[in-house]
Amino acid sequence: MVEKTIVLTGISANSIEDAVQLAVARASVTITGIRSAKVTDIEAEIEDRRVARWKVTVNCTFRVTESLHE
Repeated sequence: MVEKTIVLTGISANSIEDAVQLAVARASVTITGIRSAKVTDIEAEIEDRRVARWKVTVNCTFRVTESLHE
């Protein structure tokens, strides 16, 4: 088995969890079989002395499938 890991960035005004879910959901549109997501960085973007957005860096791992060409 071979797996590939890609780095994604998710941004949400609501929560860290929403930012992670958004990154995984958007990647799942074109990548099948995402097996894990590891949050490697969390950043709060500040505006007017308040947290305006959460920005997360996520490493998503998925299985590389073998396709045969006829």
